[in-house]
Amino acid sequence: MTIFLLTVAGYLLGSIPFGVLLTRAFGAGDLRQIGSGNIGATNVLRTGRKELAAATLILDGAKGAVAVLLARHFVPQLGDHAAMIAGAAAMIGHCYPVWLKFRGGKGVATLLGLALALAWPIGLVFAAVWLGTVLLLRISSLGGMAGAVAAPVAALALGYPVYAVGLAGLAVIVLWRHRENIARLRAGTEPRVGAKKGAA
Repeated sequence: MTIFLLTVAGYLLGSIPFGVLLTRAFGAGDLRQIGSGNIGATNVLRTGRKELAAATLILDGAKGAVAVLLARHFVPQLGDHAAMIAGAAAMIGHCYPVWLKFRGGKGVATLLGLALALAWPIGLVFAAVWLGTVLLLRISSLGGMAGAVAAPVAALALGYPVYAVGLAGLAVIVLWRHRENIARLRAGTEPRVGAKKGAA
């Protein structure tokens, strides 16, 4: 029962659309009507409010981290499994939030947050691959996908088999949520960081 409640709590926590709430609260408009319509930090950046984009990134990441930490606090006897399940629930909540008719974000920041909370070296690899790809190629979506794929590889290499399986499943969700970006990457039309038009 406890793990069930934590899973539900993780999902509801992940469902909080911080990007939408922040842009509304600070007069930047309805995020779902801006740019790609996505609720994540990349789209918030298109409002021209860098501070709101940074806050969205941090808060979206915190959703995954808090879910993992809550599981470890309330069901420590279930160890890695409970932490992974709760973190996954938060990411699924972010991608498919009940409050927005299940039309949410792409999960990269939330996945990074939960990876850092599961084991910081995994999160560090994720962040390094994500940022390195963005800095090198200036394509936000590609960086997020590369980081997501790197996470389960890092987990396996570092000796966290439970996390590796869970993170691999979540990486598949990230790739699925980026399917339109993948199509644009194949067509050579995916916008680069700093572009004013296009979707990511």
